[in-house]
Amino acid sequence: MFYEFLAPFSDQFQLFNVFNYLTFRTGGALMTAFMIALIIGEPFIKWLKTKGSQPIRDDGPESHVVTKAGTPTMGGFIILAAVVVSVLLWGDLGNQYLWVVLFVTAGFGAIGFIDDWRKVTEKSHKGLSGKGKLVLQFVVALIAVFWMVQLLSSAPDAPENFATSVAVPFFKDLFIPLSFAFFLFGAVVIVGASNAVNLTDGLDGLAIVPVMIAAGAFGLIAYFVGNAVYSDYLFLNFTPGTGELAVICGAMIGAGLGFLWFNAPPAMVFMGDTGSLSLGGAIGAIAVAVKHEIVLVIIGGLFVLEALSVMIQVASFKLTGKRVFAMAPIHHHFEKQGWAEPTIVIRFWIIAFVLALIGLSTLKLR
Repeated sequence: MFYEFLAPFSDQFQLFNVFNYLTFRTGGALMTAFMIALIIGEPFIKWLKTKGSQPIRDDGPESHVVTKAGTPTMGGFIILAAVVVSVLLWGDLGNQYLWVVLFVTAGFGAIGFIDDWRKVTEKSHKGLSGKGKLVLQFVVALIAVFWMVQLLSSAPDAPENFATSVAVPFFKDLFIPLSFAFFLFGAVVIVGASNAVNLTDGLDGLAIVPVMIAAGAFGLIAYFVGNAVYSDYLFLNFTPGTGELAVICGAMIGAGLGFLWFNAPPAMVFMGDTGSLSLGGAIGAIAVAVKHEIVLVIIGGLFVLEALSVMIQVASFKLTGKRVFAMAPIHHHFEKQGWAEPTIVIRFWIIAFVLALIGLSTLKLR
């Protein structure tokens, strides 16, 4: 909104020229989202407490029954509201990449909100059925992938079949053409990222900081891919318009910081599916838009580890009747091993940061 209204007057008022700079608007989005989250956080949490809280899962760690009982969920709405408002204020509203990622973010957030609301109002930890959530997520994701393929197909000087190919990191011009299979692949990336973040959200502050780290990494990638000079220097495929996604990443970081103010141990509120599904979906959609789906596996390696631990645990129990981990996702395994919650959280933050650095190194090591 600021860009549309103020940037055209930059010739008459030089001060308004700052709105033409993507870096300035990204910083503005970050600070605005942070302030919005702080302002609406406390009153929203008070309102949530009047609605009650969802029951603690019976199959979770025993300590959670005491330490986390009564804490309201759906705090992800604070993040979602801050991100959407901030992006609408600071983003280029004529940019289609911006809208497709906002579509995924809001769509997955709505699915998560319905799930959280049912858990609270029905006093159950079940919410929407697993299959129901997956179907809704895939519908949103497939629409988004079709939308992005149309946008990427119009990218100038793009390699043949660029829109439906997967770029291989560490190589300058190596692409795996998937043709129509890319639509399913892209949807799996988005839905997988969303649910992986959801599985990670099990301890106070555990998910939100790695999400901010991933958002920062992909904000840089989006900026480089959308900049002709940097993309040429780094041997990336220049995709005009994708740089605007840095504004969304900035907003996610700011909203995450604001939410962490209330989610820091002991948490006043949990993000719930409203936050985890929307944030994970947004990161997955950005990865597809900037053609760095494989790099997402590296940068979001912590989320991948959490998801894999659940899949390994389920497969092992069904096939052998034995469990690999004391409890899954893996952060609960370390709780069972006697690690203190803050120790697990901070060490996982460190892992997420290191993986993000490794992921960013793929931009130069080509």
